[in-house]
Amino acid sequence: MSITAERRTTLIGEYATKPGDTGSPEVQVALLSERISNLTEHLKTHAKDFHSRRGLLVLVGQRRGLLDYLKKKDQARYEGLIGRLGLRR
Repeated sequence: MSITAERRTTLIGEYATKPGDTGSPEVQVALLSERISNLTEHLKTHAKDFHSRRGLLVLVGQRRGLLDYLKKKDQARYEGLIGRLGLRR
């Protein structure tokens, strides 16, 4: 269910705004989106795992907060990010 170290480094490299960037909203949203998709697949097979479902909702809330922040700060970066990740809204 967790992200492998190799996948994490590829996501950071793909969404980083500058070299060595791990804390920008783009990277954080990309990592959260990966975890959300992994948990979603887990919950398709384990429908009664309510502890993981709660964790999923927490992750979705964190991602929503970061996206709202990015939209408020820089609309173009926000639109580019949701286009690259394939998110709605």
